[in-house]
Amino acid sequence: MHLKVGLALLLFWGFSSCEPQDDRLQPEGTPRTEMQKVPVQTLDFGFVPSVVYETHAYYEPGAIGVLFHMVHAFLYAVQPNPFPKDLIVKVIQQNMGGIKLEEYQKPENVVLALQTIYYELGFIVLAVIGVLFVLLMPLVGLCFCMCRCCDNCGGEMHQRQKKNADCQRGFYTTMLIATSVFLTAGVLVAYAANHNISSHIKSTRRLVSTNIRDLKSFANYTPAQIDYLTGQFTTAKNKVLSDLDNIGTLLGGRIQNQLERDVVPALDNALRMTGAMRETKEALENVSTSLEMLQDATGRLQDGLQGERTSLGNTLNDPACTNGAVSHTCNTIRGTLSQLALNANFNKLPDVSHQLANVDNVLKTDLSNIVQRGYSAFNNTPRLVTEQTQNIVTGVKGMLDKVGGEIIGFTKMFPLEPALVNFTQFLTDSQKKIETFYPQIDQLDFYRWIGCVAICCMVVLVLAFNFLGLLCGTCGYDKNASPTTRGCLSNTGGNLLMAGVGFSFIFSWALMAVVVSTFVAGGNIEKLICEPLANRELFKIIDTPYIVHPEKKNFLPGMLFQDPNIDLTIGSMYRDCYDNNGLYSSLHLEKKFNFNKFLNATVYNPELSKVFSSVKVDLEGIVLLEQEGRDNLLNFASTGVGEIDYEAYLAEVNKGVTVVDLLSFANDLEAQADQLPRGALANALKGHASNIRLIHKEQVVPMEQAMSTLSSSIRLLERTAKELPSKVTNVLTAIDAAEYLISNNGSYVVKQETERFVQSVVGYFRQYTNWVKLSLDAEVAQCKPISNIVDSLEIVACSFIVDSVNTFWFGLGGCCLFLLPSIILSVKLAKFYRRMETEDVYDDLDFGNYGFHNEPLQGNHNPVLVSMPSYDTMCRYPRASAPPQQPDW
Repeated sequence: MHLKVGLALLLFWGFSSCEPQDDRLQPEGTPRTEMQKVPVQTLDFGFVPSVVYETHAYYEPGAIGVLFHMVHAFLYAVQPNPFPKDLIVKVIQQNMGGIKLEEYQKPENVVLALQTIYYELGFIVLAVIGVLFVLLMPLVGLCFCMCRCCDNCGGEMHQRQKKNADCQRGFYTTMLIATSVFLTAGVLVAYAANHNISSHIKSTRRLVSTNIRDLKSFANYTPAQIDYLTGQFTTAKNKVLSDLDNIGTLLGGRIQNQLERDVVPALDNALRMTGAMRETKEALENVSTSLEMLQDATGRLQDGLQGERTSLGNTLNDPACTNGAVSHTCNTIRGTLSQLALNANFNKLPDVSHQLANVDNVLKTDLSNIVQRGYSAFNNTPRLVTEQTQNIVTGVKGMLDKVGGEIIGFTKMFPLEPALVNFTQFLTDSQKKIETFYPQIDQLDFYRWIGCVAICCMVVLVLAFNFLGLLCGTCGYDKNASPTTRGCLSNTGGNLLMAGVGFSFIFSWALMAVVVSTFVAGGNIEKLICEPLANRELFKIIDTPYIVHPEKKNFLPGMLFQDPNIDLTIGSMYRDCYDNNGLYSSLHLEKKFNFNKFLNATVYNPELSKVFSSVKVDLEGIVLLEQEGRDNLLNFASTGVGEIDYEAYLAEVNKGVTVVDLLSFANDLEAQADQLPRGALANALKGHASNIRLIHKEQVVPMEQAMSTLSSSIRLLERTAKELPSKVTNVLTAIDAAEYLISNNGSYVVKQETERFVQSVVGYFRQYTNWVKLSLDAEVAQCKPISNIVDSLEIVACSFIVDSVNTFWFGLGGCCLFLLPSIILSVKLAKFYRRMETEDVYDDLDFGNYGFHNEPLQGNHNPVLVSMPSYDTMCRYPRASAPPQQPDW
């Protein structure tokens, strides 16, 4: 009773007797749960304090294991039938209400009895043979003794002479030696089994001690393991508190990440418009500067070309050009003078000063700063979340402290310390009580050992007579001596053999009685208990539903929890404990005391869920682009850049500065001058070519550079003018859409991200509860000691005792069987060693070599055998010779 109460207090101290509240978690695997799953950082809860148990419930018999296997093989031959689980269950169920004599006549009971007899047939047959041996052996011995007293059954002290006497003696000697060897082997097997029991009694003490120490370790470590489980709630709580302290970065960052897909591009486009404004201003400035420069340069170039054209014309009017050979060249040059003229006219192009002034006015407003303020307002979302959830964070922290206190308080509300003290004291007292029996056990084992040795000594006594008889008979035997003249040593050997026969009759029936009783008991224990216990078939009988009571389904939960309907069996509990799983899962305590439900109901209580569901974040105060920035963009679109006559500009810049390329014209002029004869005319033309090159270098080249700048700026302005209205509209539309998203649809994003954040926080608690469940199943209160106790009982009862007892009767039974041929052979062989009172003698006739007459006698076809008087038995007569005639005959 104390053991049951102590175990119950120890194993179930951490679980409430009342049902916990409903689990607030949504069932895993539902669509909503799958949708809300978010990546959660894996928490490290460390390792539950483990205990190393001392007991190693394993037994290796060593050399004697060969004998054990031989006994098992013999028992299998006697009883080859499988374990009768169904038969035993039926027998138990039939006799559940008590055994009544009249019920044995029922057909079902008769069938069960016949099935039982059939299963035990091998044992019954051998037991009957053994009983007959026990009953008949004393009777046979008595009859044999009386028969010999009447000079029958080999009792007559007379030995007839035979031709093969030496061969018979050798055969009987050999067979008796072989039989004695088998007897020796049998008694050695019995003695080894007897000694094996005594030697392992000490090992039983070690198993008892280690199992009790393991139970104490189990009791002492379980509270520390439970405390570690409850203490690790702090790990989850601290992580939750850390996330709550950083709710702005975590939740606000997630909200910001969801919104920035629309907000940031809109702000980026607005920020790029500031660059477009500066580029537009730069382009307008370039156009204005280039146009002014081109207009000034055009007048100077025109004057220069006009003067050079006049001067070149005067040179061509020189009389030297009238020469027939030169006139053609001069006329050719004169025909090209009209090409020395301007091609582009920049004076008619409109001015862009008005547009430039408008852009300058637009740039007076710092749009970049306005957009940066929009960035800042959007990036302040984490701070906004932190400010708006400050009260909620404070409330959650307080509730988590309360939850942690409830979990710790739940584990402290049971009388753990007194229960542990009582249970440990119970184990200590039990160990002391068991140790008080050790001297008695040793004394009883000594008596048992003495008894078994005495039984073995019975066989040893017979063996001693056999071996001494063989030794004396063989050493003292003289083949030349007649049966009546055999020596003392030979006669002693024969007497020793007969003494062995006498003790064989005296002891054999008692030995067989021991063999039969131990065989029936040990063999059935081996087949019905030890073997099914080794292969766990025995558990199936105990776990059979309704085997204990017709209204109680399962035995173990009915005994522990008074609830036999729990699906808990001894076999499943043993397997779990053998695998060193936790007692919580091994006993299926979740069916009765669901600690996980308590955790779920405590951690996910309605108040905490309500607090988390009240998390709300208002983002309507975020302004991405102020009205000043909007007006600035609209003013930029109406600066008049699109009103510039880009076609006129492009038409002029696409023309060359002059009608002809001045460098080409100068080169052609110089080439034609080279064709003229040397003289003043040729030199004058070369001078004009140099002047034209100088005009090109000093005036045309700068104008071309200005035209290039003007061209790129005009083209840039043209593109800007085409895209500007749509760009401004798109930017403002995107800003409006982003602000609308924040103001109106932002609540959905906030709600979605808030749920994800809550799920991540809940995920830490889910990790904790799952870790607690796994720890309770596999690491807390590991019940290996329970399976070790079962295995230790199996080792002690079956391996130490039953196997040794079975080996003892196996060896002793062999001795009993070989005593029968030993008796026969000893009786036969004693005739050849004992001194006879009479021997075969013949008349004084002609005898052959073996004492037989060569001629037939009257009325006899055999030699005449004459017995000598008893008073002459000590006379030495030659073998097969007639005694001398006495005077009084």
